[in-house]
Amino acid sequence: MTGPTAVRAGVDLRRIQALAHKEVLQIIRDPSVLLIAFVLPVVMLFLFAYAVSLDIKKVPIGVVLESDGATAQSLAAAFSGTRYFVVTPARDRREVAGAVVAGHLRGYVVIAQDFEQRLAAHTAPALVQIITDGTQPNTASFVASYAQGVLAGWQASWHASTPQALSFEPRFFFNPEIESRRFLVPGAIAVVMTIIGTLLTALVIAREWERGTMEAIMSTPATVNEIILGKLLPYFTLGLGATLVAAVIAVRVFEVPLRGSWLTLIALSGAFLVPALGQGLLISTIAKNQFIAAQVAMFSGFLPAFLLSGFLYDIDSMPLPIRAVTYVIPAKYFVSSLQTVFLAGDVWAILLPNMGAMLLIGLVLFVLVRGKTQRTLDV
Repeated sequence: MTGPTAVRAGVDLRRIQALAHKEVLQIIRDPSVLLIAFVLPVVMLFLFAYAVSLDIKKVPIGVVLESDGATAQSLAAAFSGTRYFVVTPARDRREVAGAVVAGHLRGYVVIAQDFEQRLAAHTAPALVQIITDGTQPNTASFVASYAQGVLAGWQASWHASTPQALSFEPRFFFNPEIESRRFLVPGAIAVVMTIIGTLLTALVIAREWERGTMEAIMSTPATVNEIILGKLLPYFTLGLGATLVAAVIAVRVFEVPLRGSWLTLIALSGAFLVPALGQGLLISTIAKNQFIAAQVAMFSGFLPAFLLSGFLYDIDSMPLPIRAVTYVIPAKYFVSSLQTVFLAGDVWAILLPNMGAMLLIGLVLFVLVRGKTQRTLDV
């Protein structure tokens, strides 16, 4: 037999306002909520911006100059003059091989003894070896790529006087300096907001059950829909405020350009908070225990947002089954949307499908919450 709360239909704005007011008072009394909403985003943004970097700069390498010719010395100087490397010069590869094994150098470049003769003869390619430390594959690939870039740049300038010389001028859209911070920080905002939206709401109803106050709420004339709306509206407002704080820090402190509009950013954040809050509320409704709810929120919210959203790892390089899973992760669409609105602008051909996907996932979650809350209140 269902109670009056379960069968009552419709929404009373006064009851929603009363429930929301109660939740606001609870937030004010619990400083940990404000810490999670406003201090956690700042701390994590600084950690992601400074501790996580995909830019390779000032990497220690060795340059073994076996040739005494002017051309070879010019090439060695090109390696010393780039901002990407800190060069340790050597005359023999045995001088730097031990440093690579010990981890003091990430690799070394060898300019062979017959480099000048090969370069002048045009019968065989001038030999330049690039040896990198394979125990760190990402760094090794970057060192090899940058070393090849230095070599290509030096070769273009060295042969600039010949009519057959070609010059290359690479250009990169949206992020000309190729700074990883410019796409890491927007992605970090999405990860942080996943934690905030899911974690805070995961504690809402679980806290009520744990403290025994859910029975008092059940005895009121409020319907299930009114209880859900009354509890979520304060956290929705908190989430928007936290997103704006994080965006201001991204623009003012980390100098990430916001090429789109602030209204678009707010709209994207609102669309993302729908599935984030829905996921947290579903966890909260099922768990009925704050500790378990918090653990499940971190496992089901933070880890997928961090690993499967495209924040750090390219989704296209993942196996097909994993790529299929990413389509149900709201952070995937939020990361893409934030990187677009920050670096490219209001590109609605990208933003609208992403917003639609986030709202659809949120709708499914709230349908599940509504059904589970209905059964829970009947118990």
